[in-house]
Amino acid sequence: MATPTLANAPTLAQRARNIRRNALLMGEVQGQGYIAQALDIADVLAVAYFHAMQFRAEDPAWEGRDRFLLSNGHYAIALYAALIEAGIIPEAELETYGFDASRLPMSGMASYTPGMEMSGGSLGLGLGIAVGMALGLKRKRSASRIFTLFSDGELDEGSKWEAIMSAAHHQLDNLIAIVDVNNQQADGPSKQMLGFEPLVDKLEAFGWFVQRADGNDLDAVLGAFDAAMAHPEAKPRMIVADTLMGKGVPFLEQREKNHFIRVEPHEWQLALSALDAGEQS
Repeated sequence: MATPTLANAPTLAQRARNIRRNALLMGEVQGQGYIAQALDIADVLAVAYFHAMQFRAEDPAWEGRDRFLLSNGHYAIALYAALIEAGIIPEAELETYGFDASRLPMSGMASYTPGMEMSGGSLGLGLGIAVGMALGLKRKRSASRIFTLFSDGELDEGSKWEAIMSAAHHQLDNLIAIVDVNNQQADGPSKQMLGFEPLVDKLEAFGWFVQRADGNDLDAVLGAFDAAMAHPEAKPRMIVADTLMGKGVPFLEQREKNHFIRVEPHEWQLALSALDAGEQS
Protein backbone atom coordinates (compact mmCIF):
# COMPACT_ATOMS: atom_id res chain seq x y z
CA MET A 1 0.00 0.00 0.00
CA ALA A 2 1.13 3.56 -0.64
CA THR A 3 2.73 5.42 2.23
CA PRO A 4 1.61 9.07 2.54
CA THR A 5 4.04 11.77 3.63
CA LEU A 6 3.48 15.00 5.51
CA ALA A 7 2.58 16.60 2.19
CA ASN A 8 -0.41 14.24 2.03
CA ALA A 9 -1.74 15.25 5.45
CA PRO A 10 -5.04 16.54 3.99
CA THR A 11 -5.72 13.01 2.73
CA LEU A 12 -5.10 11.67 6.22
CA ALA A 13 -7.30 14.43 7.59
CA GLN A 14 -10.08 13.19 5.34
CA ARG A 15 -9.48 9.62 6.52
CA ALA A 16 -9.71 10.78 10.14
CA ARG A 17 -12.92 12.66 9.38
CA ASN A 18 -14.40 9.57 7.72
CA ILE A 19 -13.47 7.46 10.74
CA ARG A 20 -15.27 9.94 12.98
CA ARG A 21 -18.28 9.96 10.67
CA ASN A 22 -18.43 6.15 10.58
CA ALA A 23 -18.36 6.07 14.37
CA LEU A 24 -21.17 8.61 14.67
CA LEU A 25 -23.31 6.66 12.21
CA MET A 26 -22.77 3.46 14.20
CA GLY A 27 -23.50 5.26 17.45
CA GLU A 28 -26.77 6.53 16.05
CA VAL A 29 -27.85 2.92 15.45
CA GLN A 30 -27.79 2.24 19.21
CA GLY A 31 -28.30 5.79 20.45
CA GLN A 32 -25.39 5.49 22.86
CA GLY A 33 -21.89 4.16 23.30
CA TYR A 34 -18.23 5.00 23.55
CA ILE A 35 -18.54 7.67 20.89
CA ALA A 36 -16.28 10.25 22.50
CA GLN A 37 -13.33 7.81 22.52
CA ALA A 38 -13.84 7.07 18.82
CA LEU A 39 -13.75 10.78 18.07
CA ASP A 40 -10.64 11.39 20.18
CA ILE A 41 -8.56 8.55 18.70
CA ALA A 42 -9.53 8.93 15.02
CA ASP A 43 -6.35 10.81 14.07
CA VAL A 44 -4.16 8.08 15.55
CA LEU A 45 -6.12 5.38 13.72
CA ALA A 46 -5.89 7.28 10.44
CA VAL A 47 -2.10 7.47 10.70
CA ALA A 48 -1.80 3.85 11.82
CA TYR A 49 -3.89 2.38 9.00
CA PHE A 50 -3.11 4.77 6.16
CA HIS A 51 0.51 5.67 6.84
CA ALA A 52 2.25 3.18 9.10
CA MET A 53 0.78 -0.29 8.71
CA GLN A 54 1.08 -2.94 6.01
CA PHE A 55 -2.11 -4.92 5.39
CA ARG A 56 -4.31 -6.28 2.62
CA ALA A 57 -7.94 -5.24 2.84
CA GLU A 58 -9.01 -8.21 0.74
CA ASP A 59 -7.04 -10.64 2.95
CA PRO A 60 -7.18 -9.55 6.61
CA ALA A 61 -5.36 -12.72 7.72
CA TRP A 62 -2.40 -12.19 5.36
CA GLU A 63 0.63 -13.58 7.15
CA GLY A 64 2.84 -10.61 6.26
CA ARG A 65 0.49 -8.02 7.77
CA ASP A 66 1.22 -5.71 10.64
CA ARG A 67 -1.09 -6.48 13.55
CA PHE A 68 -3.20 -3.88 15.36
CA LEU A 69 -4.30 -5.02 18.81
CA LEU A 70 -7.10 -3.14 20.55
CA SER A 71 -6.56 -3.62 24.26
CA ASN A 72 -9.42 -1.34 25.31
CA GLY A 73 -12.27 -3.40 23.88
CA HIS A 74 -14.83 -0.67 24.55
CA TYR A 75 -13.09 1.34 21.78
CA ALA A 76 -14.32 -1.28 19.28
CA ILE A 77 -16.57 1.28 17.59
CA ALA A 78 -13.46 3.33 16.79
CA LEU A 79 -11.61 0.37 15.31
CA TYR A 80 -14.67 -0.72 13.31
CA ALA A 81 -14.85 2.80 11.90
CA ALA A 82 -11.21 2.51 10.78
CA LEU A 83 -11.68 -1.01 9.39
CA ILE A 84 -14.66 0.23 7.36
CA GLU A 85 -12.61 3.14 6.05
CA ALA A 86 -9.80 0.71 5.16
CA GLY A 87 -12.18 -1.50 3.19
CA ILE A 88 -11.71 -4.52 5.46
CA ILE A 89 -15.37 -4.37 6.56
CA PRO A 90 -18.12 -3.29 4.11
CA GLU A 91 -19.60 0.12 4.88
CA ALA A 92 -23.12 -1.34 4.80
CA GLU A 93 -22.37 -3.30 7.98
CA LEU A 94 -22.17 -0.19 10.13
CA GLU A 95 -25.97 -0.30 10.28
CA THR A 96 -25.70 -3.64 12.14
CA TYR A 97 -23.55 -2.28 14.97
CA GLY A 98 -24.40 -3.84 18.33
CA PHE A 99 -27.20 -6.10 17.08
CA ASP A 100 -27.42 -9.85 17.61
CA ALA A 101 -25.55 -11.82 14.93
CA SER A 102 -23.67 -8.69 13.83
CA ARG A 103 -19.96 -8.90 13.09
CA LEU A 104 -19.68 -5.61 14.99
CA PRO A 105 -20.49 -6.31 18.65
CA MET A 106 -20.22 -3.43 21.08
CA SER A 107 -17.03 -4.88 22.59
CA GLY A 108 -14.35 -6.19 20.25
CA MET A 109 -14.40 -9.93 19.50
CA ALA A 110 -11.68 -11.42 17.31
CA SER A 111 -13.83 -14.44 16.46
CA TYR A 112 -16.50 -12.22 14.85
CA THR A 113 -14.77 -9.34 13.12
CA PRO A 114 -12.30 -9.32 10.21
CA GLY A 115 -9.23 -7.31 11.16
CA MET A 116 -9.84 -7.65 14.91
CA GLU A 117 -6.71 -9.36 16.25
CA MET A 118 -7.81 -9.89 19.87
CA SER A 119 -10.97 -9.94 21.95
CA GLY A 120 -11.12 -7.00 24.33
CA GLY A 121 -13.14 -6.53 27.46
CA SER A 122 -11.09 -7.00 30.60
CA LEU A 123 -8.72 -4.05 30.54
CA GLY A 124 -4.97 -4.33 30.96
CA LEU A 125 -4.45 -7.47 28.84
CA GLY A 126 -3.71 -6.09 25.38
CA LEU A 127 -0.10 -5.10 25.89
CA GLY A 128 0.76 -8.51 27.34
CA ILE A 129 -0.78 -10.20 24.29
CA ALA A 130 1.10 -7.76 22.05
CA VAL A 131 4.37 -8.66 23.76
CA GLY A 132 3.73 -12.35 23.11
CA MET A 133 2.87 -11.72 19.46
CA ALA A 134 5.89 -9.47 18.95
CA LEU A 135 8.17 -12.07 20.51
CA GLY A 136 6.65 -14.77 18.29
CA LEU A 137 7.20 -12.68 15.16
CA LYS A 138 10.81 -12.09 16.20
CA ARG A 139 11.41 -15.81 16.55
CA LYS A 140 9.87 -16.40 13.11
CA ARG A 141 12.17 -13.70 11.70
CA SER A 142 9.13 -11.83 10.43
CA ALA A 143 9.42 -8.19 9.40
CA SER A 144 5.87 -7.50 10.59
CA ARG A 145 5.18 -5.08 13.41
CA ILE A 146 2.72 -5.15 16.28
CA PHE A 147 0.78 -1.97 16.98
CA THR A 148 -1.37 -1.84 20.10
CA LEU A 149 -3.68 0.79 21.55
CA PHE A 150 -4.65 1.05 25.20
CA SER A 151 -6.29 3.64 27.42
CA ASP A 152 -4.80 5.67 30.25
CA GLY A 153 -7.18 3.93 32.66
CA GLU A 154 -5.37 0.67 31.91
CA LEU A 155 -2.28 2.10 33.58
CA ASP A 156 -4.09 1.23 36.81
CA GLU A 157 -3.54 -2.47 36.03
CA GLY A 158 -0.45 -4.28 37.30
CA SER A 159 -0.41 -6.59 34.27
CA LYS A 160 0.21 -3.54 32.08
CA TRP A 161 3.44 -2.77 33.93
CA GLU A 162 4.54 -6.40 33.79
CA ALA A 163 4.13 -6.24 30.02
CA ILE A 164 6.02 -2.94 29.86
CA MET A 165 8.91 -4.54 31.72
CA SER A 166 8.82 -7.72 29.60
CA ALA A 167 8.84 -5.83 26.30
CA ALA A 168 11.98 -3.95 27.29
CA HIS A 169 13.67 -7.12 28.55
CA HIS A 170 13.10 -8.84 25.19
CA GLN A 171 14.14 -5.72 23.23
CA LEU A 172 10.95 -5.81 21.17
CA ASP A 173 11.71 -3.12 18.61
CA ASN A 174 8.86 -4.50 16.46
CA LEU A 175 6.32 -3.31 19.04
CA ILE A 176 4.73 0.15 18.88
CA ALA A 177 2.24 0.93 21.65
CA ILE A 178 -0.04 3.94 21.84
CA VAL A 179 -1.63 5.03 25.10
CA ASP A 180 -4.66 7.30 24.73
CA VAL A 181 -4.41 9.87 27.51
CA ASN A 182 -7.86 11.46 27.47
CA ASN A 183 -8.00 11.62 31.29
CA GLN A 184 -11.42 10.00 31.62
CA GLN A 185 -12.49 6.62 32.87
CA ALA A 186 -15.75 5.22 34.24
CA ASP A 187 -15.18 6.41 37.80
CA GLY A 188 -13.79 9.86 37.04
CA PRO A 189 -10.66 11.64 35.81
CA SER A 190 -7.92 9.06 35.23
CA LYS A 191 -5.21 11.03 36.99
CA GLN A 192 -7.39 11.29 40.10
CA MET A 193 -8.22 7.59 40.17
CA LEU A 194 -4.56 6.57 40.23
CA GLY A 195 -1.86 9.07 39.33
CA PHE A 196 0.49 7.91 36.57
CA GLU A 197 2.55 11.01 35.82
CA PRO A 198 5.35 11.66 35.01
CA LEU A 199 4.46 8.96 32.48
CA VAL A 200 7.23 9.57 29.95
CA ASP A 201 9.90 9.43 32.66
CA LYS A 202 8.47 6.18 34.04
CA LEU A 203 8.29 4.48 30.64
CA GLU A 204 11.82 5.58 29.75
CA ALA A 205 13.04 4.21 33.07
CA PHE A 206 11.53 0.86 32.08
CA GLY A 207 13.64 0.89 28.89
CA TRP A 208 11.23 2.14 26.21
CA PHE A 209 11.72 4.73 23.47
CA VAL A 210 8.96 7.19 24.35
CA GLN A 211 7.41 10.21 22.66
CA ARG A 212 4.58 12.43 23.84
CA ALA A 213 2.40 14.02 21.18
CA ASP A 214 -0.86 15.85 20.71
CA GLY A 215 -3.00 12.95 19.55
CA ASN A 216 -5.38 15.29 17.71
CA ASP A 217 -2.65 17.01 15.68
CA LEU A 218 -2.05 14.95 12.53
CA ASP A 219 1.43 16.34 11.90
CA ALA A 220 2.42 15.53 15.48
CA VAL A 221 0.98 12.01 15.23
CA LEU A 222 2.70 11.43 11.88
CA GLY A 223 6.02 12.58 13.29
CA ALA A 224 5.66 10.32 16.32
CA PHE A 225 4.85 7.24 14.23
CA ASP A 226 7.72 7.96 11.83
CA ALA A 227 10.19 8.41 14.68
CA ALA A 228 8.95 5.23 16.37
CA MET A 229 9.38 3.17 13.21
CA ALA A 230 12.81 4.65 12.44
CA HIS A 231 14.28 4.54 15.94
CA PRO A 232 17.56 2.59 15.69
CA GLU A 233 17.81 1.14 19.19
CA ALA A 234 16.54 -2.34 20.07
CA LYS A 235 13.77 -1.01 22.30
CA PRO A 236 9.97 -1.17 22.27
CA ARG A 237 8.35 2.13 21.31
CA MET A 238 5.58 4.02 23.08
CA ILE A 239 3.56 7.01 21.87
CA VAL A 240 1.80 8.88 24.65
CA ALA A 241 -1.09 10.54 22.80
CA ASP A 242 -2.87 13.36 24.61
CA THR A 243 -6.39 13.58 23.21
CA LEU A 244 -9.69 15.40 23.72
CA MET A 245 -12.82 13.31 24.22
CA GLY A 246 -15.42 14.08 21.54
CA LYS A 247 -12.86 15.74 19.26
CA GLY A 248 -14.44 17.27 16.16
CA VAL A 249 -17.91 17.77 17.64
CA PRO A 250 -17.78 20.88 19.86
CA PHE A 251 -20.88 20.17 21.96
CA LEU A 252 -19.47 16.71 22.81
CA GLU A 253 -16.00 18.10 23.51
CA GLN A 254 -17.56 20.33 26.17
CA ARG A 255 -19.36 17.58 28.08
CA GLU A 256 -17.95 17.08 31.56
CA LYS A 257 -18.42 13.29 31.48
CA ASN A 258 -17.85 11.55 28.17
CA HIS A 259 -16.81 8.01 29.04
CA PHE A 260 -20.09 6.40 27.92
CA ILE A 261 -22.65 8.73 26.50
CA ARG A 262 -26.24 8.79 25.38
CA VAL A 263 -27.03 11.19 22.59
CA GLU A 264 -30.57 12.41 22.00
CA PRO A 265 -32.06 11.38 18.62
CA HIS A 266 -31.97 14.94 17.22
CA GLU A 267 -28.34 15.40 18.31
CA TRP A 268 -26.87 12.83 15.91
CA GLN A 269 -27.52 15.01 12.89
CA LEU A 270 -26.19 18.00 14.84
CA ALA A 271 -23.01 16.03 15.53
CA LEU A 272 -22.60 15.07 11.87
CA SER A 273 -23.24 18.66 10.79
CA ALA A 274 -20.66 19.93 13.31
CA LEU A 275 -18.14 17.44 11.97
CA ASP A 276 -18.83 18.58 8.39
CA ALA A 277 -18.60 22.23 9.41
CA GLY A 278 -15.23 21.61 11.06
CA GLU A 279 -13.95 19.99 7.87
CA GLN A 280 -14.97 22.97 5.79
CA SER A 281 -13.59 25.63 8.13
